[in-house]
Amino acid sequence: MPSSSSRKRLASVVAGALTVSSLLISGLVAAQPAAAADPAGFQNVRINEVTSSNNDTVELYNAGSASVGISGWKMSDDSFSPQSFTPSSTTIAAGGFVTFNSPKGLGDADKLVIYTADGTVVDRVDWASGKAKPAMARCGGDGSGAWVTTTTAATFGSANASGCPASIPAASKVRINEVTSDGADTVELYNGGTSAVSLSSWKYVDNDTTHSAVTVSSSSPSATSIPAGGRVTFNSTIGLGGNDSVFLLDGSGNTVDSVTWAANGATPSDERCADGTGWFQTAATATFGSANSCSGSGGGGGGQTGQLLGGGGSLTSGCTPEAPSGTGSTPSGTQAWPGGLDVTIADDVCAFTTSTGTEGRDVSGLAFDPSNPSVLWAAKNKNWLYKLVKSNGKWIPDSSWSATGKQIRFSNGSGQPDSEGLTVGANGHIYVTSERDNANNTVPKDTIMEFDPAATGSTLTPVHQWDMTAQFPQLNTGSKDDANLGFEGVGYVPDSWLTASGWVDPLTGSAYNPANYPLHGSGLFFAGLEWDGSLHVYGLNSDGTFTTFGTIATGKASVMDVTYDAGTQRIIATCDNTCGETHTLMKVNASGAIVPDVTYTNPAVMPVDNLEGFAVAPTSTCVSGFREAVWSDDGIYGFGSGTSSYGHALYSGTFPC
Repeated sequence: MPSSSSRKRLASVVAGALTVSSLLISGLVAAQPAAAADPAGFQNVRINEVTSSNNDTVELYNAGSASVGISGWKMSDDSFSPQSFTPSSTTIAAGGFVTFNSPKGLGDADKLVIYTADGTVVDRVDWASGKAKPAMARCGGDGSGAWVTTTTAATFGSANASGCPASIPAASKVRINEVTSDGADTVELYNGGTSAVSLSSWKYVDNDTTHSAVTVSSSSPSATSIPAGGRVTFNSTIGLGGNDSVFLLDGSGNTVDSVTWAANGATPSDERCADGTGWFQTAATATFGSANSCSGSGGGGGGQTGQLLGGGGSLTSGCTPEAPSGTGSTPSGTQAWPGGLDVTIADDVCAFTTSTGTEGRDVSGLAFDPSNPSVLWAAKNKNWLYKLVKSNGKWIPDSSWSATGKQIRFSNGSGQPDSEGLTVGANGHIYVTSERDNANNTVPKDTIMEFDPAATGSTLTPVHQWDMTAQFPQLNTGSKDDANLGFEGVGYVPDSWLTASGWVDPLTGSAYNPANYPLHGSGLFFAGLEWDGSLHVYGLNSDGTFTTFGTIATGKASVMDVTYDAGTQRIIATCDNTCGETHTLMKVNASGAIVPDVTYTNPAVMPVDNLEGFAVAPTSTCVSGFREAVWSDDGIYGFGSGTSSYGHALYSGTFPC
């Protein structure tokens, strides 16, 4: 991690303007045709008002912090299959409303279901005779309030408050208060009213439209009534999973309440904060039968703007987070994160303390193992390598490899490589970059080292080591800060992509022909230079020599990690807060050059820290069009002292396939 002064100087470097507002992410469109019509953020869209008279109008509300495109979305009622509708706008602004008229009409007693273009259920509402006249609206908060029949004219296109009754009926004060999808699939109801409510004929259903509603009283444990100010819990008999919902219906079939969560939500639970009235967030611990702990953070289900789950635990002795330094501006034209808005803390607190870094920070490079996507490799700056596996939603060291990580050395068996970036080669070996020897930290040592993960012992030495230090004399000034601005990330890029994409070999001026370089293996290595944000391309030969293929501009002031993603068919150059927490996807253009395509920022819920590592899982892991993305915080600072993220290095979210 560079010093504050170095980061500030880096942030002021003019690396070339990158305007991407007019660019299409063609790789994503090709791989996931529904992405444009079914963007991340659909779970922030809720049915907000509906009438079965006056042209059968429906209003949708976006509770998120970013606009959501709804082109291709459909609707159905209780008798017809999903039909296209014509909204007043194909985009719903953050905090905005869109209306449309039902293409098939809505009955006096009916059901309305909204679907994305690929058929994912967004939201639904059920009503009994006369309840949608003049309209049914969410009262007590657009997008999240209780469903109530309005007493005045409908308020389509604006906030519902003016159309809501002065007092909400007792039954509507029963709210879903907590839910988990961890196997027990428990639901807690809370009665915020002043009188008991009978639940004997109430039902619930999930977002699978083939499921019939099930009575609450038939579930285990049975629940037949709920006292004023009280709670009841029951276990769903229809199962609850990731990307799911619970809809609560009263004895007449009216929707009373609902909650929707993303793939990584509802574990350990999603809860309202405060009880019965607040927004849903994911909890650090489940609290069924008692007041919600509200120990998680960020928004959760029910149409929220994203959630950052608390990891829990207190800081251990010697774990000292480091505040971020060198925060710079976001490049012009940067687009919003294309994946899910929810982000999870994905490691144990202070999980990476070592004998050379008891502070527990400096986790930098990340890379999924392409042959085994259940494995995530991580590099810690002070010469440590970790093999991580998933356990209860967290990435933890694989105890069968090393529960405390393995220390790495230079090829002479000594030194402390300032290990920053890593990637997995075609041979399954781990390639790690180093900026300098931490035992002599004023002198640059920009190297790429190849390690065999099958090697035994607690210390690893390279199978091969390639030293490129002489190529960067600007780093050799006698300053430890300048020496720390070298190879920050590295990505292995297969020859098959370079040839299929038409990359022109800068050494020959013609189409790249791997056969011209018989010792390099089956791909090239793209090393990211923190100094100026450039990528340096190498063929790493089996005899210890290397071929330099030149430099590629990313349009960024700095690069912290580099990865090749087969799903998008792009090279991703990542920058931390120095460049506004951004990821630039690089493509081969019509002239055969590798150039920036589009730049995305991180999900808005994440902290603005020195997030130096980034990895996306292979497409083989995709579920409902998304896969995991992981970030590492080099300073384990999170949102600062006293927050649930303080002392954690890893964050997990989703990215389109």
